[in-house]
Amino acid sequence: LFLFAVVWATDISAFFVGRAVGGPKLAPSISPGKTQSGALGGAVGGVVAGLLLAAAAGGGNLAVLGVVALVLSLVSQAGDLFESWVKRRHNRKDSGTLIPGHGGVMDRVDGLVAAAFALYVIGWISATADHPAQGLFPA
Repeated sequence: LFLFAVVWATDISAFFVGRAVGGPKLAPSISPGKTQSGALGGAVGGVVAGLLLAAAAGGGNLAVLGVVALVLSLVSQAGDLFESWVKRRHNRKDSGTLIPGHGGVMDRVDGLVAAAFALYVIGWISATADHPAQGLFPA
């Protein structure tokens, strides 16, 4: 749930802050709609959502989880940019047609896949490969 909260809040916050504030583009040749303000707003939203969920669940060190949420938010945004780069490189607007109007399934999960891998690695480093969640959310 922590992962989903961070990634989804990052996407939603980035969209609304980017629309409201605007400003310089983040990576115009890769994804012309993304702004620096949206990236910052997404990071803040992801950290807030992760901390709220962790506090509500009553688990983990909130300072550590705040840093982990920030890392996951940034990795999520990088995953989104990477998928946009792949589509541009292959002259494709969408990665599929399964979800009409959403650019394909990969547009829905690009950041989630990258952040999930990052969260696993962070958990592995802080605990074990067999039980990575215990490194961040002790039982």
